[in-house]
Amino acid sequence: MTQRYDLFAEGPMSGFETARPLQMPRARKSPGAEEHRKAHRDRLRQRFTEGGADAVPDYELLEMVLYRALPRGDTKPLAKGLLKQFGDLNHVLAAPPARLKEVEGVGDRVVFELKLMEAVGHRMARAKVIKKPILSSWDALLDYCQSVMAHRDLEQFRILFLDRKNVLIADEAQQTGTVDHVPVYPREVVKRALELNASALILIHNHPSGDPTPSNADIEMTYAIRDAAEVLGLVIHDHLIIGKARQLSFRAEGLL
Repeated sequence: MTQRYDLFAEGPMSGFETARPLQMPRARKSPGAEEHRKAHRDRLRQRFTEGGADAVPDYELLEMVLYRALPRGDTKPLAKGLLKQFGDLNHVLAAPPARLKEVEGVGDRVVFELKLMEAVGHRMARAKVIKKPILSSWDALLDYCQSVMAHRDLEQFRILFLDRKNVLIADEAQQTGTVDHVPVYPREVVKRALELNASALILIHNHPSGDPTPSNADIEMTYAIRDAAEVLGLVIHDHLIIGKARQLSFRAEGLL
């Protein structure tokens, strides 16, 4: 007797096979890209370890800075994009977070790493001058001011407070203004000096335009602070204006 099966019943059917769900093969990740990225990073690390910073160009140095922010990404295009946008490594690190985020691929993690590196650089430069006689560490002071202020997009007014031996006891940013103006109040400057028991001051501000030539307003403000300080026996050693590539000293120019 011939065995029959219902067409819609489970089990084998004469001339047919039971329909099964279509099984798509799983996509396999190609190890090539991951291995290439790891090998590239290892070569960069080795080159930097053996030759120091001079062995790698700026874009590769920036690549390595970005490794922690983008552990699985290709950081070379982003490093080159940042340098193209801002011009050099100093300007990349000093750029405001909002401007950094205008570059494709920059998020909060990238901004954090860049600002962290900027802060470390500033602290290292500051360590060379704090608690040391300023007048005998003048070159280090200029390097510090250049590092901290030369690449800012807005004007900032800082004061270095010195004791009776001209040792730097405090370095404070007093005001931040616009691209070409920063408000300064002589009374507040003198008040802060008295609070710190300072005996002398060095005034510093930057010109985002890059040209450190003092304006009439710069000169008038300097004289107003000097006059207020002299009443209380405070000395203004100098007023430094920081440009992109050089600084101007009021003392050296005969303005103080």
